[in-house]
Amino acid sequence: MKLTGKQTWTYSKSLYINATGTAVGPDEAAGPLSETYDITFDELHCGQANWELAERHLMEQAIDICLQKSGKTPQDMDLFLSGDLINQTVIANYTARKNQIPFLGMFGACSTSMETLALASALIDGDFANTVLTAVSSHNATAERQFRYPTEYGGQKPDTATYTVTGAGASIVSTQPSPVKVTMATIGRVMDLGITDPFDMGSAMAPAAADTIAAHLADTGRKSSDYDLIVTGDLSAVGSPILLQLLQEKNHDLSSNHQDCGLLVYRPDQPVFAGGSGCACSAVVTYGHLLKELKEGKLKRIFVVATGALMNPTMVQQKETIPTIAHGVVLEAADGGGMNG
Repeated sequence: MKLTGKQTWTYSKSLYINATGTAVGPDEAAGPLSETYDITFDELHCGQANWELAERHLMEQAIDICLQKSGKTPQDMDLFLSGDLINQTVIANYTARKNQIPFLGMFGACSTSMETLALASALIDGDFANTVLTAVSSHNATAERQFRYPTEYGGQKPDTATYTVTGAGASIVSTQPSPVKVTMATIGRVMDLGITDPFDMGSAMAPAAADTIAAHLADTGRKSSDYDLIVTGDLSAVGSPILLQLLQEKNHDLSSNHQDCGLLVYRPDQPVFAGGSGCACSAVVTYGHLLKELKEGKLKRIFVVATGALMNPTMVQQKETIPTIAHGVVLEAADGGGMNG
């Protein structure tokens, strides 16, 4: 691996996503990408006794599906990189307790999907591992309970609010050839433009996404048009126009090849306010829909930029502003052996 420019890793080895697993809740299953998910649940409890157990079940299901597709077991994994939104990343921690794979817990808020994928690839490229499992999760009710108000309260929300995706996504990365290759990652900087409203994550995170995309293009010497798609994690209907404007000011035109996972995951008529968010938002869309498009040749090269808000409820209550970050990974269609999922 070499450092390209200031923030971009260019992997030296040929690295591939060998298998993926996705599990989602009822609202996601009712969305336009339903056929791209591996398993869906028709109620938020997912057959469990409480919300947190439901989220853990989603992550475990996504991992089990991913391993089954690859024909591998937990013992075949050298490392497990995982994170979620709940305090002390307990969903990842308790899942790691079960699977007994050497574990690195990670937190980048909703950017964790690409953070885990970027670091998994770097560790393999540096000969620190051969096969790495990644997983992230989020759940609408666990996130609401922690960051805002429990869903049982029925509190009113503004139109700028986002709707946390209930789901989990897992991937296996190695040097074993498959149709989807991981070629680069751009590590984001923490940005803060003074937003204090936890119900407006799109406005808070758009500057971080713009900064990472601009840094990637500067580091690599590429143009935005060199990508079939530059997709952000969960900027929603509020943050996406801000992103396009910020990049236009830097002479980068994404008007024809930008999409946002938070807008792809739900139908426009679903009651999800400005769109989807959460760790699982970029994960289930990427590991389901986008990899399917790459495998089928509909996309050749994409840049997935997952965005995250790095605050907690205490900081919000103390009227702190909201720092944000975005990490991006380049995925390319590649000739190779068949990918399992």
